Amino acid sequence: MVGHSDKATCQGILGEAVPGDATIVYSDEYRSYHGLDLPHATVNHGQHEWARDDDGDGVREVHCNTCEGTGAGLRTFLRPFRGVHKAYLYLYVATYEALVNAKRVSPALICRMCRPSKQPPHAYWT
Repeated sequence: MVGHSDKATCQGILGEAVPGDATIVYSDEYRSYHGLDLPHATVNHGQHEWARDDDGDGVREVHCNTCEGTGAGLRTFLRPFRGVHKAYLYLYVATYEALVNAKRVSPALICRMCRPSKQPPHAYWT
């Protein structure tokens, strides 16, 4: 979570977190996403468009439900903690991310989660 969603913040986070070589960013028409230096496709909620099949194969590739679903999953993950301090939120988000990406808890995952990171938290999260 970030304190604001202006264009510089959104594009800074996406520029650092998303590899540009094999990734397409799917979003809505929010103006902070305009001018991304990444491959980008949008849906226009203002025109009642929620998903779109761009290549005609019957699968609606362009949608932003994945981000919304991930946000809902994160809220569900955080609910048992009954609130977390803002200073430590990035650690809870990192734990949730590791669990989702791993798909199963293994000794290797636990070791990665318990070792201190050599990188400080990103400036956007503080």
